[in-house]
Amino acid sequence: MTAGRQAAEATTFVILVALSFSHLLNDMMQSLLPAIYPLLKTKFALSFGQIGLITFTFQFTASLLQPVVGLYTDRRPMPFSLAVGMGFTLIGLLLLSGAGSFAVLLLAAGLVGLGSSVFHPESSRVARMASGGRHGMAQSLFQVGGNAGSAAGPLLAAFVVVPHGQGSVAWFSLVALVAIVVLFNVGRWYRAARARSAARPRAATHVVAVLSRARITGSIAVLLALIFSKYFYMASLNTYYTFYLIHKFGVSVQTAQILLFVFLGAVAAGTFIGGPIGDKIGRKYVIWGSILGVLPFTLMLPHANLFWTVVLTVPIGLILASAFSAILVYAQELMPGKVGMVSGMFFGFAFGMGGLGAALLGVLADYTSIDLVYGVCAFLPLIGLLTAFLPNVEKARG
Repeated sequence: MTAGRQAAEATTFVILVALSFSHLLNDMMQSLLPAIYPLLKTKFALSFGQIGLITFTFQFTASLLQPVVGLYTDRRPMPFSLAVGMGFTLIGLLLLSGAGSFAVLLLAAGLVGLGSSVFHPESSRVARMASGGRHGMAQSLFQVGGNAGSAAGPLLAAFVVVPHGQGSVAWFSLVALVAIVVLFNVGRWYRAARARSAARPRAATHVVAVLSRARITGSIAVLLALIFSKYFYMASLNTYYTFYLIHKFGVSVQTAQILLFVFLGAVAAGTFIGGPIGDKIGRKYVIWGSILGVLPFTLMLPHANLFWTVVLTVPIGLILASAFSAILVYAQELMPGKVGMVSGMFFGFAFGMGGLGAALLGVLADYTSIDLVYGVCAFLPLIGLLTAFLPNVEKARG
């Protein structure tokens, strides 16, 4: 191996780590919002429906714009858009820290969502560029940073925001500044990498040659249905798990946030596992195992005591989260040359389903009970049976 090649591979790995680290910071800041819902609910006397509307505003803003950003940057790449997007998150955090009304909370949530809409599709594209052909591994490494950040959010809320109040959220704007510096340097690598690859011939798109347009469209629809089942269920835990624990088992707010961290830590581990396994055995098998494998655990969860509730959330997070990287790379292989649009569409749809799920489940909890929410959501993984309609991309490419 030449020194030049070694340097190139080292640089590529550094970029993947930088993206994962930035994703950690980005999602850690975003996860502060749902983590401090109990504090906001008490301070502003919010209903569950209003809590759901905050989540809906954040995730709908992100989901609406991500496919648009991805489609635009497929045609006109913008290497430094990542740093700009993080700037919106910074402004949103500052607004959140000083919000004095429900309307300002919604505006802050919308700005954080806007930052996410720029960050995710472009970061996913850069991760694929830096993957060296190991697309599943690269997406998993990128995703695990985000999930680790999401897991850290409740702990930071428990030990920083809850003791010191809403205004302490402003300190996390410093985290956004660190992320902006890192992403500016990633943007420099991205610009140089595009210049180096401009003269290289593109690989043949075997999948498009084998599968008809109708089959590709149908497969994308199935993948989106699987994302719906995954993120609608995840919304029940991300947004309402702390309330469920407080209501059903009488735990404190801090204890509930620590137990939420246990679930989110399992999500981070599952995200990291799914991509490399998909590279080795095929993404369809990972999707099968992830979506349907979680069903027995979701069915048991509503009937468990506190100890078993905590235990069951570990395999639920681990198994359910292993699917996303496999689903995203599978979709990218179905539509080569449209990495930004596909990434934006799937990240956006995931955020949108999470937001819609949070809003609808909040209304359901207001009119019935938080217990019924988990009883209904337990059956969502059955949608995973649609995986049977997906073609085997690896065989199609052969």
